[in-house]
Amino acid sequence: MKHFLGLTDVSAEELTHLLEDAARLKADAQRGSRPPLLAGRVLGMIFEKPSLRTRASFEAAMAHLGGASIFLSASDGPIGQRESVADFARTLSHYVDTVVLRTFKHSTIEEFARHASVPVINGLSELCHPCQVLGDLLTIQEHFEGGIRGKTLVFVGDGNNVARSLALGCGKLGARFILSAPEGYRFDAGFAQRFQRVCPKAELIQDGIPSQAVSQADILYTDVWTSMGQESESEQRRAQFAPFQVNAQLLAQAPSHARVMHCLPAHRGEEITGEVMDGPRSIVFEQAGNRMHAQKALLKRLMA
Repeated sequence: MKHFLGLTDVSAEELTHLLEDAARLKADAQRGSRPPLLAGRVLGMIFEKPSLRTRASFEAAMAHLGGASIFLSASDGPIGQRESVADFARTLSHYVDTVVLRTFKHSTIEEFARHASVPVINGLSELCHPCQVLGDLLTIQEHFEGGIRGKTLVFVGDGNNVARSLALGCGKLGARFILSAPEGYRFDAGFAQRFQRVCPKAELIQDGIPSQAVSQADILYTDVWTSMGQESESEQRRAQFAPFQVNAQLLAQAPSHARVMHCLPAHRGEEITGEVMDGPRSIVFEQAGNRMHAQKALLKRLMA
């Protein structure tokens, strides 16, 4: 694995090894052991979009591993504007050992990776969010005996970048994925075809009745209804997604063992209520914490 641009090209075996290593690194950290596995290495982070978890978790991960990080935002020069993406990639490759990109366009990440001589990580694009899903899968493995295989994850909300990456992660590791979304916000035909190609034995279901979908859930997952760049659609989306709110009434339709996840930031009172997010069945903040441990395993794999 040279780059980590999405889960389409990551094998089930590679994904399993990353999660096993993440669990080991987390256990070591909890015992107070933080060996400097990446001492002298430098991570470059280029973010066109604002971030809390992605930036903080990657910087903390590098610190835990004994390395350093450099952060560049859009104010430092938007990618491809002051100079070409190719020139940017070639230049930065001389200064850092790996690059994390958080961009509006997935094509920017792909172009950067073609010209970089160091590994490139997708820290978020409009197409997918694979680093988020590494932390999510680690969290599910921790909370369910036997891991994720055979479980059912129900994503209630927009078929967005997080949902696409989650579907692929579940498909590769033997879990069933159900997207419960209104018409017009489900997976497009292109993604459905790509999913079947890379996960031919996996089960992907789309269901417009949230109560019916969550009745089968081991994990009930949601995300904001309006992502960055979609602000002009916010009123329309609120109206269409209102029946898909994860609240106490919907959670009551799920099995008693089901757990609630959200990739954050949350719009409390919209896609999820505070009562559910802060309730006993929520594992939202453990999920956020696991971003760092999963990314430590990824950085170690790409740089060590």
